[in-house]
Amino acid sequence: MTRFFLSQIEGLDPLTSSEVLVAQNVFFALIALVMILAALRMVTTENIVHAALYLVIVLAGAAGMFILLGAEFVAVTQILVYIGAIIVLFLFGIMLTKGSFGTEEGEFRERNRMAVLVGVLIVTVTSGSFIDSFRDAELNRESPSTTAEIGDTIFGQFIIPFEAISVLLLAALIGSVVIARRDL
Repeated sequence: MTRFFLSQIEGLDPLTSSEVLVAQNVFFALIALVMILAALRMVTTENIVHAALYLVIVLAGAAGMFILLGAEFVAVTQILVYIGAIIVLFLFGIMLTKGSFGTEEGEFRERNRMAVLVGVLIVTVTSGSFIDSFRDAELNRESPSTTAEIGDTIFGQFIIPFEAISVLLLAALIGSVVIARRDL
């Protein structure tokens, strides 16, 4: 939709214009800042329900990033699948397990140190592998992928894995219902 409005302005190429790229950089920085703050709150909060809600903010930020990249289909899929389904599944699991919603004081410090150590290790390994893998890669801004191309790829070349994942998710749903019914 934004491409339509930008294409109406004379002489403005929405994929290469510097005015649009500056606005994209500003919005990228804002979304990234919100995502980082929400991710930090997600791993430091003591209430698991609040952690799941902070995860919603992080996933919505990822959808915003996809919109900035021009991948509207992936952004909508991110919202529908991850925010609409996975978070609901997390909250459903949290409410069914009846686990503790907080931590004890002595246990919190030890787990906090271990979490920081594991987090630094994960960031180091991930950033090293990204830098090594995508050092010379460039984003093709002249021809962004369309929803039709993504649909043709999913339902053409990758139809077997797509159907296998749908059967796997159906089995997980049936298993969760059986486990929940057994407790009642």
